[in-house]
Amino acid sequence: MKKCVMNVLFAVIWFVSWTGSALAADINLSAALGLKDVVTELSSEFEKKNRGTAFQRNFAASGALAKQIANGAPCDVYLSANVEWMNYLKEKMLVDAKTVSNFAFSQLVFVGKPSLHLKTLQDVVTLERIAIGSPKSVPAGQYAMEAIKSAKIDRQLENKLVMAKDVRECLMYAERGEVDGAFVYRTDAALAKHAKILFIVPQNYYPRVTFLMALTPSGSRKAEAAAFYRFLQSDEAKKVLIRYGFTVS
Repeated sequence: MKKCVMNVLFAVIWFVSWTGSALAADINLSAALGLKDVVTELSSEFEKKNRGTAFQRNFAASGALAKQIANGAPCDVYLSANVEWMNYLKEKMLVDAKTVSNFAFSQLVFVGKPSLHLKTLQDVVTLERIAIGSPKSVPAGQYAMEAIKSAKIDRQLENKLVMAKDVRECLMYAERGEVDGAFVYRTDAALAKHAKILFIVPQNYYPRVTFLMALTPSGSRKAEAAAFYRFLQSDEAKKVLIRYGFTVS
């Protein structure tokens, strides 16, 4: 009798454990750091509407995330801050090419001490320390470097650039006054409390800041990830993006 009761108990425990795992669905989400606040809100809203679904969120520079995925890190949905890193994963067949699409757009701005009176990109050469995301892995840094080269001031800034691991670190340096200014996205600059936008980098100096999204092969096979991908394309998601300062067309 005792053995029978124990067997039933183990069966109940196994069933509860199995059904709990079956009902719960983790979505592995890797997104560019410039999207952290808006994507956190959107994914949290999706969790509320889809009980049993939970996100494993990973925010970093787009290049760092792409390399993590290439090295086997779990990912169902990838959001990149430029086309280059999305193409990097597409070429390796680590994202579903059919699902690659534009998510949102932003602008590159220069932030710094409120006491500064810079009006143009050429004025940056008067500064001593300028933060920029490492162009090797940070799209904001790539955009900024292209703008600097287009303006033909790269040699003048060669020994003045302070490399940061991501766009938020650039903003932090400017906020703390550790640099005179920093190149960041306009949407990130909105979070600043001590630094201010000194000027918007003219669009003709660099490619449009484009955030893209895609499902990975594992994400395409996961119903919950595919549903979240569709949610990111919805009018509801677009309204949230606009509220955070992004443009959606």
